[in-house]
Amino acid sequence: MTELISAELPLERQNPFDPPAEVTEIRGKSRISRLRFADGHLGWLVTGHHQVREILGSPKFSNEPERFHLLDKRFQGELPEEEEKRKAQPGMFLNQDPPDHTRLRRMLQGQFTVRRMNQLSEWIGTIVDDQLKHMRSLGDRADLVKEFALPVPSLVICALLGVDYDERHRFQEDTATMLSLDSTFKEAMAAFERIQEFMRELIARKQANPGGDDMISDLLATGEPTDEEASNMALLLLLAGHETTANMLGIGTFTLLQHPDQLKILKDEPEVIDNAVEELMRYLSIIHFGPMRSALEDVEIDGHLIKAGDSVVMHLAAANRDPEKFSGSPDELDLRRPATGHVAFGHGIHQCLGQQLARIEMRIGFTKLFQEFPDLRLDVEPEEVPLRTNMGIYGVHSLPVAW
Repeated sequence: MTELISAELPLERQNPFDPPAEVTEIRGKSRISRLRFADGHLGWLVTGHHQVREILGSPKFSNEPERFHLLDKRFQGELPEEEEKRKAQPGMFLNQDPPDHTRLRRMLQGQFTVRRMNQLSEWIGTIVDDQLKHMRSLGDRADLVKEFALPVPSLVICALLGVDYDERHRFQEDTATMLSLDSTFKEAMAAFERIQEFMRELIARKQANPGGDDMISDLLATGEPTDEEASNMALLLLLAGHETTANMLGIGTFTLLQHPDQLKILKDEPEVIDNAVEELMRYLSIIHFGPMRSALEDVEIDGHLIKAGDSVVMHLAAANRDPEKFSGSPDELDLRRPATGHVAFGHGIHQCLGQQLARIEMRIGFTKLFQEFPDLRLDVEPEEVPLRTNMGIYGVHSLPVAW
């Protein structure tokens, strides 16, 4: 019998590095379960690895937000005119289906090839080195998030997009508001609209001064996107390019400090770094919940009939701990574990466009951090580290460290 969840989606984590225990328990009973959404819709929660991949890879499911039933309690009681704001705007390829998604993503595909990203390694290494020197200059302690984990990917993505890093306050604070589960719908939309305005100003400046050596200038030079499409495409890249990697660097460091046996492997066996990044991605899976999809037609998955119009929530953190996929104690961190096949970057046509860039930033970031600070340690008790349980992207709000 399919498990029915009548309450809200479980979000409380008993261990800072594990999915909510209730979600793990649900997965043990059924990898596809019924879920009651905030608006009363009886949809689905998918916690199994195979089932998540099947849905994310299927053209029978839509990623258009206006099709979704409301999972987030912030949206309850929203005004009819605000319903329009849930629709994907021009250029927001993350929330669009083919053919619009295909056309827009194709414009950016060449910017994020493995070869092109690998060519950036030395430059990214310099950014990491400079930030570590800055940390060292602060004395013998610092907040790793503020001084390292957030600045590194922000500096990288700002330079790649041609955004002035000194203007980061115009997007970092609003990004936090958008991702906060404590923000109301109106607060989140107001923050989003402020970032949109910032990007429109950027596009206008680049249109007035063409020929820049950055991704946005290259995109505009093709003449393919409209200005509105270009500004929203750039907005997506900016937000995704700093927020996700920053949180992986922050909570990834916290995780390694709490697993000294695994940290020793990383220090003693530098060749393990590539696999270590994949294992950390699998183990932590920082998308707090989601992504969502809506069935375009009746689909049978793993013996369950998902009807047209049903909303489906996939739990990547639970899927990445699925023992049917990852054998040998998947709830344990093992930097030597072959972690290929995880869904931390998603799967299918919406798989993370910047995943190679994120991998390089993490490989270089973790390696150089522990080379420069081999005796790095927490400067507070582990239970005092503030966790991002109130955010759509999980991690740590701050990480006080000493050396």
